[in-house]
Amino acid sequence: MRSVSYVQRVALEFSGSLFPHAICLGDVDNDTLNELVVGDTSGKLSVYKNDDSRPWLTCSCQGMLTCVGVGDVCNKGKNLVVAVSAEGWFHLCDLTPARTLDASGHHETLMGEEQRPVFKQHIPANTKVMLISDIDGDGCCELVVGYTDRVVRAFRWEDLGEGTEHLTGQLVSLKKWTLEGQGDPGCPRCCAAPDIRPHPQQECLYSPHWQHQTRPHCGEWWLWPLCPLHPGWDTEAYGGSRQAVVGNGHEEVVACAWDGQTYIIDHNRTVVRFQVDENVRAFCAGLYACKEGRNSPCLVYVTFNQKIYVYWEVQLERMESTNLLKLLEAEPEYQDLLQELGLDPDDLPAARTLVHQTLYHPDQPPQCAPASLQDPT
Repeated sequence: MRSVSYVQRVALEFSGSLFPHAICLGDVDNDTLNELVVGDTSGKLSVYKNDDSRPWLTCSCQGMLTCVGVGDVCNKGKNLVVAVSAEGWFHLCDLTPARTLDASGHHETLMGEEQRPVFKQHIPANTKVMLISDIDGDGCCELVVGYTDRVVRAFRWEDLGEGTEHLTGQLVSLKKWTLEGQGDPGCPRCCAAPDIRPHPQQECLYSPHWQHQTRPHCGEWWLWPLCPLHPGWDTEAYGGSRQAVVGNGHEEVVACAWDGQTYIIDHNRTVVRFQVDENVRAFCAGLYACKEGRNSPCLVYVTFNQKIYVYWEVQLERMESTNLLKLLEAEPEYQDLLQELGLDPDDLPAARTLVHQTLYHPDQPPQCAPASLQDPT
């Protein structure tokens, strides 16, 4: 395992207390650029945009918000903010700016400082985590909610007024699972499995948060359909996400523990570690339009000093360890330099000695150099 250091960081102001899963990244205003959404225990939603230290807008909800999300939960081709409280209040917030024409005929965006939910419904209480995704492959999004008593429920939005701009409908319960075992429920995740099944499909994944020290053989379950997945390890993390940080077309798992230790894990179980020098209250990773007017991979930490730290542009060139000689062999210039020194490119010990002395003892002549290049003294 190797360590990396990220220095491109912005600090956002935040006051209040929040649950670990009451934070997410998503396109709140449907402009293709992602925002940061944070919900606190007083029911206040704060939306941050770009690198502004203060919230772009806020929204008041009912109850202690335990989880928030952004997605097309109503299947209308438009993202909404979803906020669920511990008391069971499900809120929908439409934060897309209302557009009107100004005197010159151009569109002018008008937004109030504080918004209100456009829909509210009571569902079973004690919510902890949630997922907005198409879990059954029918092309429509569902809402999956995990509870503190190891129960998982799936809901779907039922529209009662087709063709209207206003939300007229309700959440309808689809299915309920009760998972036996000890430990707190974890995050439902959505993942494709093209390497396992001939026909890829979306799965709903449920993982309990067991401590590795006490339950080293914790497992995971697919809920749709319900079948066992390979056992794995877990850390007492305050947050975890799937995010592509390498740029090779694959996603990596990004997990953060309470002490700021952050781990990036790829499909080959290669691990890269990043350390934040503060204790972490909540964490998420994903795409965020922090700088330069575009989405980039970011790590977001909510600490105990009333700050949100966003590390942006956290891409890695590669995850796995790389042999320097193999990289040099792919460069035509390297082969030419070896021939100029009179060395056989296939003589790996001599090439290794040359590279070692060039890096660590540049003031000394290479031991493997021919006599014509040796120091005459």
